[in-house]
Amino acid sequence: MANGWEPGHRLPSELELIARFGMAKGTIREAIRILEAQGLVKSRTGPGGGVFVHQVSEERATALLGNYFFFQHLTIDDIYQIREALEPELAARLAGRLTETQLAALEDVMTSYSEPARTPEEEREQHISSLRFHALLAEMSGNPLLRFLIRFTANMLAEITVSRRLYAQPNRELWSTGREYQSRLVAAMRAGDEDAARQILSSHMKNAHRLMLLQETVLTQRFLPENEII
Repeated sequence: MANGWEPGHRLPSELELIARFGMAKGTIREAIRILEAQGLVKSRTGPGGGVFVHQVSEERATALLGNYFFFQHLTIDDIYQIREALEPELAARLAGRLTETQLAALEDVMTSYSEPARTPEEEREQHISSLRFHALLAEMSGNPLLRFLIRFTANMLAEITVSRRLYAQPNRELWSTGREYQSRLVAAMRAGDEDAARQILSSHMKNAHRLMLLQETVLTQRFLPENEII
């Protein structure tokens, strides 16, 4: 930040800010109020209190951006257009660069959906867990922007799945092909095969895209009143 301020640093007092910027007290207070509303500073009262630099969390940034896209009516196509562009290149970049501990962590996520779902509730949890695999892969990239974008799109897909009840009918093909692609992906990254990692994840995204659209179509028809089904 400007002046070398970092999260946790205390801002100068109100009188110091007035003197430094030559602004009225009301202007300084309004500026602090705006910064606090944006999550960039936080006020504390009592001994040792004051206004402190505050780092906006990824959770807050995701929630705020999610609120914006709530009114944009995102589609499955919108989300997979981003996923198909970013995630295969991420996989290629990480091939041969992950530690055995990191690879084991990805495999550990897969154990949470080692068997096909038997109920809609299990289907929902397994779908969210499968997206967690991709969010964890993004976290391993070391690129904060790429990590945020991929985790955000995964979060938006989870929101669509839950809000549109796309989990209401367990989809064994989506489960089985997803696990197979993820297993092959981990093997390719362990072997350091960039081309294979890119191709596997690209095929995985295209297949998941197709099956998610099919799932949405089937369930939309299922829940429509009979007189609205064409």
